[in-house]
Amino acid sequence: MNFQKIIFIVGPTAVGKSEVAYSLAKRIDGEIISCDSMQVYKELRVVTSKPPSRTLRTVAHHLVGVISVREEFDVARFNTLALEAVKDIQSRWRAVIITGGSGLYMQVLLDGIFAGSPRDETLRRQFKEEAREYGTAHLYQQLQQSDPQAAAKIHLNDERRIIRALEVCRTRQQPISVLHHDRQGLWGKYEIAAFALTMDREKLYRRIDRRVEAMFAEGAVAEVKSLAGVPLGPTAERLIGLREIRGYLDGAYDQDHAKELMKRNTRHFAKRQLTWFRKEKRLQWITVGEDDTVEDVADRLEKYLSSSQGDQ
Repeated sequence: MNFQKIIFIVGPTAVGKSEVAYSLAKRIDGEIISCDSMQVYKELRVVTSKPPSRTLRTVAHHLVGVISVREEFDVARFNTLALEAVKDIQSRWRAVIITGGSGLYMQVLLDGIFAGSPRDETLRRQFKEEAREYGTAHLYQQLQQSDPQAAAKIHLNDERRIIRALEVCRTRQQPISVLHHDRQGLWGKYEIAAFALTMDREKLYRRIDRRVEAMFAEGAVAEVKSLAGVPLGPTAERLIGLREIRGYLDGAYDQDHAKELMKRNTRHFAKRQLTWFRKEKRLQWITVGEDDTVEDVADRLEKYLSSSQGDQ
């Protein structure tokens, strides 16, 4: 194995990325970097679907359980920590496998992140007040006028990213899309093998439903309850499961309804993930069949890697 090659295994939630990455890592003497915005939190295991303890002991995982839910974790911090992990793994002559479902995190690693302007809290509060008073669409219209290229890549309901793009425009006096052109990431510096796992939508949705049921059986309610009164960072606050289970704990509805909400919201999330990844032309898509095991999929990836190695 060429240890300078960096392997990405991405895809929607519940498709089996973590398990395939683990199997492949054992075969090629690799270590895994999590490309997931929620598995970084120490306090959350069940609702973030962290790999089992045995898996974490057998293969080194980076960026799993490294910060508190109280802390803010954004794409810039992820990029810094992930690049440090890449250097660390390669310094020990091991293969780097990056896996997760965050398309934005993957893109930043591949293409880099621009030297962003500092946070302007006053400006952010102003934008948030405008969003509350006039709606997110009002901010989106502003972004379309000041940076149409950025607006075309941001969903009109993604208030957080709209505000960040507007903030950069105001503070840097340049559109964020222009600043993005100056980025430098892993792409072009290393040999990259990037795979995306997918499967039949109905099968994926059934997997999601089973995963949510398993979360409740493994203590998701107790995990969320333990965070009562804990001030959460803005990224942790967006975790699917928190709002749904809190509603049950507050007596707004019963546990079955909380499960159904989590299943529905996770399915919607998976659909958004697939939409993002399908726009990325550098991915090699791997369809997981009805009868495919984790080892079957890992076999296919290993064969792809071996054949590409032989072509060099």
